[in-house]
Amino acid sequence: MTKARVTVIDIAKAAGVSKSTVSLVLQSSSLVNEGTRAKVNAVMRELGYVYNRGAANLRQAGAKSRIIGVVVNDLTNSFFAELAVGVDMVVQSAGFVQFLSNTSESIDRQREVVASMREHGISGLIVSPARATDATDFKPLVAAGIPVVVVVRNLPGAKVSSIVSDNRAGMMSAVKHLAELGHKRIAFLGGFPDTAVFDDRLAGYRSGMEAAGLDYHQELVISSAPSRAGGVEAIGKALVLADRPTAAVCFNDAVAFGVCDGLRARRLEPGADFAVVGFDDVIEAQAAVPALTTVSVDPQGIGRRAAQMLLKQINAGKAEAETVTTAVRLVVRESCGAGMRVKIKQDFA
Repeated sequence: MTKARVTVIDIAKAAGVSKSTVSLVLQSSSLVNEGTRAKVNAVMRELGYVYNRGAANLRQAGAKSRIIGVVVNDLTNSFFAELAVGVDMVVQSAGFVQFLSNTSESIDRQREVVASMREHGISGLIVSPARATDATDFKPLVAAGIPVVVVVRNLPGAKVSSIVSDNRAGMMSAVKHLAELGHKRIAFLGGFPDTAVFDDRLAGYRSGMEAAGLDYHQELVISSAPSRAGGVEAIGKALVLADRPTAAVCFNDAVAFGVCDGLRARRLEPGADFAVVGFDDVIEAQAAVPALTTVSVDPQGIGRRAAQMLLKQINAGKAEAETVTTAVRLVVRESCGAGMRVKIKQDFA
């Protein structure tokens, strides 16, 4: 499955130096003068050479790389911690170890960590892409025959496997539930509008509003960072609208927790004064006060499924792309006001 890779010998020939000189450059040895070092590095960039540090170390021991790279866009979100746990459950039992890295939504950081993981000879990669990731960013891995599974955020045209949740259906079910509770002004809060997940969930929100016979109002769609702080910011903007919403579906649970914080800061009680629904069903959702109504996507399950897909490709010796969309379900708890009287016409002043 892997095409011929550029070798140290190829670099040496192209640079007009010995193989040992190239090796010294790769080891950052002070024995090589700067002119030669620059020349060798330029040739390596031109030929697309990737130094496999893992393989270099393993050759001496006669071993084989058993490393899986896992790259996520926001490890401060507990969703991704749970996803990583799911991955580890599968890869550890298969005799692999995961290298976990966080990009903090930086495309440059993502390119750096993926390149570093390649240097260490990863057998495959699981990645939740940073914002602005392009399908071509993973072209070198595909060309090298390294299996890649994209999770959470779909990446059309990347020619890699992907596993995403049914974002549209999940958001539609959340809106339907709130409409059945009597809400008419339902806000969509949080999320970056330049991601595929945002587009899918917003489409589900719009479809849910239409199906419930409710009007769509652009001012009720308030984007923010998909974080707790972003939720505080979003609900603050929602509550100063002339015609305020009485409920909100949130981009994810982190935003929903922030929305609850923002409501309490204004002496409003989530569930009683304003209905809140999240998306993800992270571990904290059930323990929150009030317990968070949310769309469950099973992050650990997504991690396990992604790892299984990746190991199947590694063991088969070929990276055939496949796409999986996982089912979701609405988990009704207390934050939506179900089972209590929500003050739908609450005076927020």
